Amino acid sequence: MSWFLLFIAGLLEVAWAAGLKTSEGFTRLWPSVFTIVTSTGSFVLLAFAMKELPLGTAYAVWTGIGAVGAFIFGIVMMGEAVTVARIASVSLIVIGMVGLKLSSGH
Repeated sequence: MSWFLLFIAGLLEVAWAAGLKTSEGFTRLWPSVFTIVTSTGSFVLLAFAMKELPLGTAYAVWTGIGAVGAFIFGIVMMGEAVTVARIASVSLIVIGMVGLKLSSGH
């Protein structure tokens, strides 16, 4: 269950990162509210996941899901550049997350 909570927390991290971008520095009300709600949910679920998962593993996977998800969101929804170097770099993040999951013992 802790891995599921961590995964949802990571998805919420993607959501609040996207909201943060669209809030334009918290100058737009509804994107700002969305950002605050999703970031709170992300932190709460991360905290629950950390009850069972090691700190380093949980935090690295959480930020990894957020980073990879924001990367994909930026490409798909915001027209950000797709380059070999960017794809290779984000692939290393994914490999690291898989390695942490496989070596966590949970």
